[in-house]
Amino acid sequence: MAKRGKAVNRRKPAPGGGRTPLLALLIVALLIAAAFFLLEHFKKPSPPSQPPAKPAVSASKHQPMPERTPPVQQKLSTSRAPAVKPHPAALPKATGPGRLAIIIDDMGTSMQELKTLQSIGQPLTYSVIPSLAHAKQVAEGAHAAGAEVMVHMPMEPEGYPKQKLESVGVLVAMDDGEIANRIRSYFATVPHAVGANNHMGSRFTQDAAKMKVVLQVLKEKGVFFVDSKTSPASVGYREAKALGMKCAVRQVFLDNVQDEGAIGKQLAQAAATARKKGAAIAICHPHPATMRALKVYMPELAKSGITFVHASELTN
Repeated sequence: MAKRGKAVNRRKPAPGGGRTPLLALLIVALLIAAAFFLLEHFKKPSPPSQPPAKPAVSASKHQPMPERTPPVQQKLSTSRAPAVKPHPAALPKATGPGRLAIIIDDMGTSMQELKTLQSIGQPLTYSVIPSLAHAKQVAEGAHAAGAEVMVHMPMEPEGYPKQKLESVGVLVAMDDGEIANRIRSYFATVPHAVGANNHMGSRFTQDAAKMKVVLQVLKEKGVFFVDSKTSPASVGYREAKALGMKCAVRQVFLDNVQDEGAIGKQLAQAAATARKKGAAIAICHPHPATMRALKVYMPELAKSGITFVHASELTN
């Protein structure tokens, strides 16, 4: 029998030892990829800095009423808005009697605007643009609730046609018959209107002959006229007086600046005018900021002695 040789001592490979080189390669690959990513990132140019915002223009009682572009449907939020605190500078500093009429122009885009304004609980006068989507519904709803309704007549502005105007508006270039027919058509949409005022019209209201055509129709209808005074050169009030119509002029414009505090200051100015002259007419629009401000400041002014009335009560 042959002798066995000495057994060779062979070690078994450690578990997983074969995977070590693969793991090292994977780590190196990841490090290379990360390096490329960082290089690409730092090569991108940084975005240009934003220019500083322009300061807002402050409201002034001397500002003419701006001619707003035709209003569009605004989607009002159904969520509860945060409470607006009265601006200290806008709170009444004086007390005493005075009558103030507030006309809400550009009504007719939605019933929600009307409901929000009605919730204020003070007399307001609603001026409806006949061509807006919900004009008739808003006019009838306001009338049914006992509010006063006016026709907001679209009229040619300076800069037309670059400055937009509703397609149903009246233009200086139109013949008298067409102007009269258009004015009469407005009352088919707003049948309960007791008055009218101009929407835009900085160009049209300067033309005495064309304004006479409009005012003759209003006189036939037995309604009053309020000159919105979109132009200091407007002859609307003068011509209405010459025709023996009941008429008035807007004294204060409330929402040149759509900010609750600024609108509150304009309301305080309107109240001061009402106390000094006995009565005043202010005009604004159904902007969310305006409606919030009216809800805050109108009760405060009422407590200080201001009586809110419909526009018809201030015509003569």
